Amino acid sequence: MSLFAWVAPLQEALQPSTEPSPDLASMLMEHLSDGHEVEFEFLGHGKVFHLPQWAPLHLGPLTVDLSPTRHVVFLVLAAVLLSIVFFFVGRAMKHRYADRAPSGFTNAMEAMVLFFRDEVVRRNIGHGADAYTGFILTLFFFILTMNLFGLIPFASRPTGNLAVTGGLALTTFIVTEITGMRELGFKGYMGTIFYAPPGLNGFGKALMLVIMTPVELLGKLTKPFALTVRLFANMMAGEALVLSLIGLIFVFANLAIGKFFIAGASFTMVVGIMVLELFVAFLQAFIFAMLSAVFIGLIRHAH
Repeated sequence: MSLFAWVAPLQEALQPSTEPSPDLASMLMEHLSDGHEVEFEFLGHGKVFHLPQWAPLHLGPLTVDLSPTRHVVFLVLAAVLLSIVFFFVGRAMKHRYADRAPSGFTNAMEAMVLFFRDEVVRRNIGHGADAYTGFILTLFFFILTMNLFGLIPFASRPTGNLAVTGGLALTTFIVTEITGMRELGFKGYMGTIFYAPPGLNGFGKALMLVIMTPVELLGKLTKPFALTVRLFANMMAGEALVLSLIGLIFVFANLAIGKFFIAGASFTMVVGIMVLELFVAFLQAFIFAMLSAVFIGLIRHAH
């Protein structure tokens, strides 16, 4: 066989295809961004559910759209799913395991609750920490459930939306600041904003107030900002990477040579990243809950 017989197919495979290549960027943005449709497919039969769109509310110069979106649907689904799970877990603890140790799934949930109470809430908040156990646990399980939705085909991950992570961080910020007001009193709480080192008087104290007050105020605002961006960036990055690797299969589908190697390599990397994403889903939910407990503990013991 001549050399040309080997080279010609390779040249043909490397020639640009006349068929239009899929727009990978548009595919990524369509999946990652929020929308008013929910897609579902089972055994090759796809269905698109169009969510209702309501007339926006006009509040002076502001226009507020309260129409449900894809992320809102899965956010509510996470809340409903957790409510059902913990209803049956609580019922089992009250009746079936009232006089003996729980087993199975109930035992696993009890172990997680006790771990958070002892190692996260009490360790970071200190005396009176048990009052915040329910809030910290709610944050953890709610964020974890929304993170895991991103690993389900045709589902959507609400924590990949800045509005969702910002809302969660704002909730933590409000709880933290209200806790500070209750524990420290008005004068003590204002001392966490208008701060001057003890022992200074006169000009030195005034100078430190001018310098430290913006720093302390900025420190309060950077905490919820850090919570917002950390959770959003980690969830968005993982999902974008998985979709990009899957998209390579369609981008190089027109190659006569090498497309099966690219498809196999993409599939292998996607499987590995999906396993890593499962770990990241738990890790980011734990970090958000733990930092929330740390912030509450810091303001309760501002001294």
